Amino acid sequence: MLRTMTNCLIAVPALALLAAPGLSKDSYPPVEVLLQTETSVIGQPIVYPKGPAQITVAIVTMQSGQKTGWHLHEAPLTAHMLEGELTVDYGADGTRVYREGDTLVEALGSRHQGTNTGAGIARIFVVFAGAVGTPNTVAE
Repeated sequence: MLRTMTNCLIAVPALALLAAPGLSKDSYPPVEVLLQTETSVIGQPIVYPKGPAQITVAIVTMQSGQKTGWHLHEAPLTAHMLEGELTVDYGADGTRVYREGDTLVEALGSRHQGTNTGAGIARIFVVFAGAVGTPNTVAE
């Protein structure tokens, strides 16, 4: 019995030492930051709507030549181009072209229109950081 207890007293700390590297702060997988910003693509400060937070995550799929129509966003929107090409007209703030791999914070409260100007579909992963009762997108 005493020998079994002694073996346990030696084995448990040894196992803990072997497991410790798995708990190390250096063991977290690498993180590739796609974007970190305080402003939208047209230079506006990011402002969150008032009210209880509500996150909406979606994938927008647009056919070649398809337009979004003129609209604006009342909630901050981060977008990542999964596939294709999207040209966005921001009126007086210019036009920008986004392609696969691009990440952006869309214009907030400013009207704009997107067009799939690529040969194939455009797929955009979007995350709205909105609030309950606040529309993410308002069509004109």
